[in-house]
Amino acid sequence: MFRKLMCLTSFVLVLGLVGYVQAQDISWSDATGDHNWFTEANWDLGILPTSEGITSIESLPGPIIAYNEGAVAYAGRVYIVNGALTVDGGTLLVNTWLNIAQSGTGTLNMYSGTLQTLSNFSVGNAGSAILNMTGGTINIARTMQIPEKATATGHAKLHGGIINANDINVRPTAGGVGTIDMRAATLIINGDKLAKVQGYIDQGWITAYDGDGTLKLDYDVTNPGKTTVKGVHYLKPNPIDGGSVVHGALELSWTLPDPCVAGEPVLVDVYFTDDWEALYSFTDPAAIQVVSMQDVNSIVVQSQPKVKYYWAVDTYIGGDDPNNNPILGPIFSFTAVNQAPKVDAGPDLLTWPGEDGTRTKDLDATVTDQDAYTVMWTVISEPNDPNNPDAVIADPSAEDTSITLSALGEYVLQLDASDGEKTGSDTVTINVYNDGCEAAQSLPDYVPVVGDLNGDCKVNDVDLALLQENWLKDNSLTEP
Repeated sequence: MFRKLMCLTSFVLVLGLVGYVQAQDISWSDATGDHNWFTEANWDLGILPTSEGITSIESLPGPIIAYNEGAVAYAGRVYIVNGALTVDGGTLLVNTWLNIAQSGTGTLNMYSGTLQTLSNFSVGNAGSAILNMTGGTINIARTMQIPEKATATGHAKLHGGIINANDINVRPTAGGVGTIDMRAATLIINGDKLAKVQGYIDQGWITAYDGDGTLKLDYDVTNPGKTTVKGVHYLKPNPIDGGSVVHGALELSWTLPDPCVAGEPVLVDVYFTDDWEALYSFTDPAAIQVVSMQDVNSIVVQSQPKVKYYWAVDTYIGGDDPNNNPILGPIFSFTAVNQAPKVDAGPDLLTWPGEDGTRTKDLDATVTDQDAYTVMWTVISEPNDPNNPDAVIADPSAEDTSITLSALGEYVLQLDASDGEKTGSDTVTINVYNDGCEAAQSLPDYVPVVGDLNGDCKVNDVDLALLQENWLKDNSLTEP
């Protein structure tokens, strides 16, 4: 899996770093056959496209933009004509607009990574276009057109990822044919576009799961100041399609449809795998089947961190089919993410100096994680006492260690545990008092011993002497 560029700073700043380059139109040739956008020899001018001029892609399979350390793909305008462009883990910054099928046919495959355009994004400009999106992010500064002209056809298959657009137009010109089918994707549009999007839904131009689902849309709820559109399948899968969950044991669940005959059970077959091709091609279903014709709506499976999983639920609703063939469900997906180690630094402690003026306390921590981890103790704060040395941790990299304290006051220690990707933390507070009595008196449930007249936590001869000294004394008030 390619690493992803997690965030883009100012697009204008990035382009400014490129410097001024005279506008040059450039075409894809794939001369080397490696399909790599970043190979200069694959372009007819022997250089990479810049943020000026037209970048034409007129061949199949076309260029692939994958993650390339420190490299970002630039283009002024992008025209796909009888060709294809694939973004899979890399970043493409388009200075003006991107047209899939400027004429002829065109395909854009968006699997992961980032695509950003500062103008319109046309799924079908004058020709026939397809947008296949299963992941990544597309940012559109102006309008997403599906399609743009009366002669064009555009189909957006949004099966994953996120599209951020300033606006969206479906079939803006009479004669154009455009559709959007949403699955595990999210469409976010600036402003209140509820009525506009609902109109497209009512026309059947935007669907969910090819009509087997419903579309959820809201304004200013999921994303402030924006309209958010998502597709939900009628099986209502959990985990949500395209979502992420904490790795380990997890429950797959779904909503059963109504049977053809009321009261009859709805049986299901369930398939689960981390190999999309195995589920899509279905060459060895027994190897990935986890439920076979059972009347259930959930099952527990095991998952590993940083792995994408795929699953499907086929239902038997009965009826007129003599063979009771199942209704095949779509392929759902989710990613099992790594969970930070769970850290318990132990209970807060209190103590007081020993005869040598110091005290050593054991630190008893507990860290839980499925992967190997490392730990580190640090002193976050301690008393500012120039007459005593700082606290000393015997072995800061040991889960259970000890600390030697010299000054009176409050110490705060932090334990960090890292599995190499994520870090969990917890703190423990140690208060050092003058003596055991002062420490005992700091407790919220402290109750003095009856007869402890001088408050030293002991009943002894000193208290008896005080009692004798004041024996028969009476300081009550009397009438004048």
